[in-house]
Amino acid sequence: MPAGHADAAGHADATDHAACRAAIRTGSRSFFAASALLPASVRRPAYGLYAFCRLSDDAVDDVAQAGKAAAVARLSNRLVRVYAGQPMDGPADRALADIVADYAIPHALPAALIEGLAWDAQGRRYETLSDLTAYAARVAASVGAMMTLIMGRRDPDVLARACDLGLAMQFTNIARDVGEDARAGRLYLPLAWLREAGIDPEAFLAHPVATPELRGVIARLLAVADGLYERSEAGIGGLPPGCRPAIRAARLIYAEIGRDLEREGHDSVGRRARVPGRRKAVLMARALLPLGGTTLLREPPVPEIAGIIEAVVQRPSEAVRSPAWWNLPGQFVRVLDLIEVLREREAFREGAAPVSP
Repeated sequence: MPAGHADAAGHADATDHAACRAAIRTGSRSFFAASALLPASVRRPAYGLYAFCRLSDDAVDDVAQAGKAAAVARLSNRLVRVYAGQPMDGPADRALADIVADYAIPHALPAALIEGLAWDAQGRRYETLSDLTAYAARVAASVGAMMTLIMGRRDPDVLARACDLGLAMQFTNIARDVGEDARAGRLYLPLAWLREAGIDPEAFLAHPVATPELRGVIARLLAVADGLYERSEAGIGGLPPGCRPAIRAARLIYAEIGRDLEREGHDSVGRRARVPGRRKAVLMARALLPLGGTTLLREPPVPEIAGIIEAVVQRPSEAVRSPAWWNLPGQFVRVLDLIEVLREREAFREGAAPVSP
């Protein structure tokens, strides 16, 4: 790396941070929209974290089955180098090396993500909801915990609620992508639930159809997600004030995917649920409203995430950055700007002229 390439504090420079932002803008539109509400001091490391996670997923998903095990091994080696302070020559790796050092992120958290990707590479299926939760804890709850550390919070109760949110989002993704996954030979719905509904998993994979029985299984998984979304709301109040609107916006937007599925009779085989830009803008504005109570904050964590929380507890940090205080007028101006961008984008997709304010 040439002298002066990195920021003074670490490995990544402005070009690396821009590359991470671009990766998220194209790879995760819902997160990118919500992240605009984050304070700048949190947004940049959030992009770096999500870019590494997104590109790691692609590194395994985009290779042939015969090469997946090797792809996972390369990811594990990249992570070792990140924690050794010698990241591979890539923007996301350099950004992550700075992030794990700046925010005292235990190795166990990104390692859990890679373990979940290894399960994907193996084509694992999940017999029970607990089995599926163990998978979601690795690929999603671990990311929620890392984001919480970036936001400067290490309290176990807040971490547990962040993990609840990650689990809920992953279950929503699974419910939304049933048809797409089946056509690729993947099945994430609990096998026991399918059999209870009279569905043979292999027959469904051979001929994916949104039968009433399958729709019932999808509705069941969304109900579990909704309970986790409700629990997660209490944890948002434990975050720094400047971070709460963005995380709440992400929670509202992802939960809305489930509402779209409901409106369409829980058919995620013949169609893919989506949240239109205008609706995202409304939800982002709602995220600025005061939070409700925090009665669920101290609910015990689900057993499958206990290892994540324990890893953080065992690595306390004396100096974790705190984001700037929430500038309420500035946030409202930013939301108004985002609403206009989303409205124009939606109008473009529909082939219409941009909507005037």
